[in-house]
Amino acid sequence: MEMNGVAHIQLTVNEFAACRDFYSRLFAWLEMRVIFDSDQVFYGVGSRTGIAICPADVQFRTERFEQRRIGLHHFCLRARRREDVDALHVFLGSIGARIVHPPEEASWAPGYYSVLFEDPDGIRIEANHVPGKGNLTDDVVLPIDVERLARAP
Repeated sequence: MEMNGVAHIQLTVNEFAACRDFYSRLFAWLEMRVIFDSDQVFYGVGSRTGIAICPADVQFRTERFEQRRIGLHHFCLRARRREDVDALHVFLGSIGARIVHPPEEASWAPGYYSVLFEDPDGIRIEANHVPGKGNLTDDVVLPIDVERLARAP
């Protein structure tokens, strides 16, 4: 079976109200349509991608997202153009998002360009642009230093 991308990502958050506000603004900026909004689920869909947030159970509400704990490390949205990454960075600054790193090039793939930021619970989100076929180009020599890059903050 050949997959057709990732259908949705569901995140469990502590600060549901703050995260709902953050994702509401992010979804609007990304032209994602909110298709479900309740006190238990906030769900947006656009560009063949769905993102949902749900509140954490009470017994876990004192915890904070930890990137190196078992589970999600981060998720990355794919931008159509390099300039979109820059525009997203400006938008994120306008809503006070915590920027882990501003737009920068990296060696994950030829022309890899990304911004890394966090939601109010510290869940990391990346947006990148890779021109052309990226690592699927015939003349790309792999492996890149994946182990070093995976340990980067």
